[in-house]
Amino acid sequence: MGTVFKKTVTRPLPAGAELIERKGQRFAVWKDAKGKKRTAPLTVGADGANRIATEAGTYTAKYRDGSGIVREVATGCRDADAARAVLGDLERRSELVKAGVMTAAEDAVADHQATLLTGHVVAYISHQRAKGLNLVRINNTESRLNRLAAECGFVRLGDLAAEPLERWLLARKAEQMGPGTLNEYRAELVAFANWCIRTQRLTSNPFLTVAKGNVKADCRRKRRALTEAELMRLLTVARLRPLAELGRERKKIDPDELVAMGKTPKRTNWEYLPLTVENIDAATERARDRLKDNPEQIAKLERLGRERELTYRVFLLTGLRLNELRTLTTDNLFLDDRQPCIVLNAANEKNRQGSTLPLRADLAADLRAWLNDRAEPTAESGTLKFRRPTATPKAAAKPLFAIPAALVKILNRDIEAAGIPKRDDRGRTVDVHALRGTFATMLSTSGVAPRTAQAALRHSSIDLTMNVYTDPKLLDVAGALDSLPTLTLDGTIPNRMKATGTFDIQSCAVAPTVALTLGNPSKLVSLPDNSSRVEPTDSTSDTLAISAYAVNEKDSLTTDVTESYQVGVAGFEPTTSASRTQRSSQAEPHPEFFFAFLTLHAAKRR
Repeated sequence: MGTVFKKTVTRPLPAGAELIERKGQRFAVWKDAKGKKRTAPLTVGADGANRIATEAGTYTAKYRDGSGIVREVATGCRDADAARAVLGDLERRSELVKAGVMTAAEDAVADHQATLLTGHVVAYISHQRAKGLNLVRINNTESRLNRLAAECGFVRLGDLAAEPLERWLLARKAEQMGPGTLNEYRAELVAFANWCIRTQRLTSNPFLTVAKGNVKADCRRKRRALTEAELMRLLTVARLRPLAELGRERKKIDPDELVAMGKTPKRTNWEYLPLTVENIDAATERARDRLKDNPEQIAKLERLGRERELTYRVFLLTGLRLNELRTLTTDNLFLDDRQPCIVLNAANEKNRQGSTLPLRADLAADLRAWLNDRAEPTAESGTLKFRRPTATPKAAAKPLFAIPAALVKILNRDIEAAGIPKRDDRGRTVDVHALRGTFATMLSTSGVAPRTAQAALRHSSIDLTMNVYTDPKLLDVAGALDSLPTLTLDGTIPNRMKATGTFDIQSCAVAPTVALTLGNPSKLVSLPDNSSRVEPTDSTSDTLAISAYAVNEKDSLTTDVTESYQVGVAGFEPTTSASRTQRSSQAEPHPEFFFAFLTLHAAKRR
């Protein structure tokens, strides 16, 4: 049988307490905040100081659980009868565990149902900090969980349910909150509930039935990729604009325009003309002329423009994310290796894997030159030289670029000067992350295999690479359609375009013959008036004679003509417009002959 009792706890000696002794026992006498006289026995703490021993205000239940372990549980009840009722519930649960009706895990979960949710959230956030997650992500998680708990009415862990969350999502949707943001709030609760299951606080996730919002149907931020011409203008403007800003021309404002705007005309009213691709070179020269007495300022602005241009190039040629580039240091660069590369720190990467990104030779050379310009002269030669040491302390690592917090605003000014619209006719915008989408699109338009592009972008699924980050507007779909064969309606066999790699009457021997030689030879059937090989008609031509493929005895041919055709060496490469085939001069091939071979070969393999 269990029991309920009030625990004895010790507290510091109250201020102004008087120490007395009664019947050989020491007591402390003091007045509380209400002026009532209080008396409590004295005890000595672990530090040797006097403390008072008092009785707890609530009862504690002591019982033996289903596993036979004696446990003490705070009931939170000040009344003894109410505490005994709580004890009865605990003892009934222990009996269910002993009888096998309830498992020990379910019994442990039941202990958490009545506890406050705030304590579980604090434990969850501590768990994320112990995992070493990004601080910004942890702060977002904590604020979202606290908001959901307050607005959904989740006070205790047992209050977690799907219906309050669904009502909250509908209310926020009516307030025009985007589906992407709503999905992030839902994901935070799903992840929290999964953690509660792993720590035996919940038996199931109540939020898995809550549907996600359709981001494709209501996407609030659609990004687009930049074209090659736009990229050239952007890089030019990024390099020149820091210096060109000081060389802009000024234009006096017409007083009538000021009156129309409701302003009072003044003699000194003027404004700077905006920078454009057409006038940025002239503005740069005017800035040089104005700062001719301050060469240090000119060099500083030129260095800033060079850094900005190189920053954009790294975005475009590596696909790095903003935070990954911001945390990139000189120790992450391996520029002198056979294959120059960037090795990302796992703590700074989104997927926390520490990926290795190869670098183009020209980009590696530019980065090497940039670091050499930043390096200090060596004591031996006095020349600037960058050399990555084999073992460098972390304190010596320097950021590769000085990425400002307002980089998106700088990019907005650069694209405006480059004549690139911020938003296109389809409502898609250009921002810093759009440079990563441009990198993905350039891979696709360059003919890179989708799986290779997925690896370059470090995506978990190829659907994300092809359908989210690749801009379909820049893909040459019209050119792909033009490469299709011309289909006629008169029943004749059409001539296929050579660029498609399909065969026509002039090149019909390439694909079937090369494909058929992959199988094992079967028993040959001698056919009248045919030779097994046709010699080249031109002794100087560089061709390779390929014989007809063997057939089975039980599958007779429907034609009495089998020929061997000469195929150029280039025919073994993927057929293009440059591949040439040559027919034998002894016989005119029949197109149905090759289809017969394909049919018989397929039947044999089955």
